[in-house]
Amino acid sequence: MYAFTSVFANPAGSPIRELFKYLSEPGMISFAGGYPASDLFDVDGLAAAQARAFAQPTRCLQYGPTDGLAELKTQLLALMASRGASCAADELLVTTGSQQGLDLLLRVMIAPGDVVVTEQPAYPATLQALRLQQATIVTVPVDAHGLDVAHLSTLLHEGKIAVPKLLYTVPTFANPTGATLSRERRIALLKLAVEYRFIIVEDDPYGDLRFAGDAVPTLLGLTAEVPGSRDWVVHFSSLSKIVAPGLRVGWTVAPPEIARRCVVAKQTVDLCSVPWTQAVAAEYLADGALARHLPRITEAYRRKCDAMCDALRATLGDAIAFHAPQGGMFVWARLAAVKTSDLLPHAIAEKVLFVPGTAFFAEQADEASLRLSFAAPAVSAIEEGAARLARAMHATGATR
Repeated sequence: MYAFTSVFANPAGSPIRELFKYLSEPGMISFAGGYPASDLFDVDGLAAAQARAFAQPTRCLQYGPTDGLAELKTQLLALMASRGASCAADELLVTTGSQQGLDLLLRVMIAPGDVVVTEQPAYPATLQALRLQQATIVTVPVDAHGLDVAHLSTLLHEGKIAVPKLLYTVPTFANPTGATLSRERRIALLKLAVEYRFIIVEDDPYGDLRFAGDAVPTLLGLTAEVPGSRDWVVHFSSLSKIVAPGLRVGWTVAPPEIARRCVVAKQTVDLCSVPWTQAVAAEYLADGALARHLPRITEAYRRKCDAMCDALRATLGDAIAFHAPQGGMFVWARLAAVKTSDLLPHAIAEKVLFVPGTAFFAEQADEASLRLSFAAPAVSAIEEGAARLARAMHATGATR
């Protein structure tokens, strides 16, 4: 009846958000969504920041600059410097969550058929955005140390794949695997980008959520060690996982020529991100509240991650395999004797949710994989949820 564009003729929605209809069921324990723990929101700190922000009501209620409120950009520049990745104001664009940053970049850079490399498994919203942009997706596997850069190098050197326009990665506490790209691999990836002239898209929403191990510099921060690489890195970050997703404050750091074009693209999308929440975020960061509050979050996530890993080992034993992450929000696992899509209905019947791993694959899906998020549930719920998963496994016949 309607003449939709080809990519929206029969579009697929988010496989993760399709599970949200079960969240309202009484007693449901969810390991599915990548939600931060709502009981860890700094409600008092944000309320105080909002009061200070609204002391200048016009700033909050009027349209703002497309690239972001100046006071917020000042604070984000300071935050990036504290992370070892200094940048200039004309390189930084405030976005409505970092997902908008990806959308703008794809609109600016990717034409139908252009090659984009993603790690596999990868964040489903990224795969969805690439498909809607009609990109050609090429995947490179990951292991416990992140993207297999040596494999990518071989593919490029032997001409087995076309040189991509972009490469997308979540190098620190990846979604979904929880893996962190090693420093050595980061340097090697930057060198490949310079050699083959492709843009590395570094998505970094979880980097501050480290609760074990030694910090690894961002790819953006490491560009100082690889001549010419700064021209080939676009960095996304966000306050969603470390402050509150309801703020919808993210940002893009990109070479000025890319950033300027993303600003123009943003003008046609929303004119500007919400000035009110930008002002709140600026006040919150200027007060030092994030630095004070982060240790509380990371310590809570450490306890929850330990609880999940211990409970999975205790209840499922050899029936499940996984690597414990050093930060972030996710445990990526494989089951020994059942497809996770077959397990899901039994899990829902037992009142526990997870995301089958097939949602994270662009090709050749691993049907035994699943993603479990430990961030939102309480420790007691994590332990009970693991027991429910074990009962669901038993119901499939896989543990008999």
